[in-house]
Amino acid sequence: MKLETQRLILRDLTMKDARDSLKNLNNLNISQYLLSVSYPYTKKNAEWWVNHCKEQQKIKPRTSYEFGIVIKPIKEVVGGIGLTHIDYEQGTAELGYWIAETHWRNGYVSEGVRKLIDYSFNTLKLRRLTIPAFATNKGSNGLAKSLGFTYEGTLRQAAKCKATGKIHDENVYGLLKEDWKK
Repeated sequence: MKLETQRLILRDLTMKDARDSLKNLNNLNISQYLLSVSYPYTKKNAEWWVNHCKEQQKIKPRTSYEFGIVIKPIKEVVGGIGLTHIDYEQGTAELGYWIAETHWRNGYVSEGVRKLIDYSFNTLKLRRLTIPAFATNKGSNGLAKSLGFTYEGTLRQAAKCKATGKIHDENVYGLLKEDWKK
């Protein structure tokens, strides 16, 4: 499956993407803000992740969409964006994302998240999305606010980063379908 924006393709991962994921995720500047990405990030980690995503793609209805972010002219996976913990009965899901450091501050993640929000509310018919972000991750906290998510609170010592072993407070942001429509 794939979704497109003006500059991006968000698509299901294939085994060919393990190499790009390895190249771009083996960076402590990124993994220090991600819950379950180890550092160093190895070929074995990348291949496990792609296989896990491929297994998740088979579940019907899907309870997660883990997409690679592809910048159209580059044609390689330079990031990841996901909709996880989808609960169709409750109408809820969680959003997460990362992008290679060389592509920070170009608006790619914001563009991709907007597309995934539209897909979540208009196609999957969800009513609420959340973004959890380490309190120390200024980029993710700022992005959530800029997209209209409401800060709903801080979960104290809620997350242990696999890459660093550090315990983090986690800020939670929520977005309701009716607020997105505004």
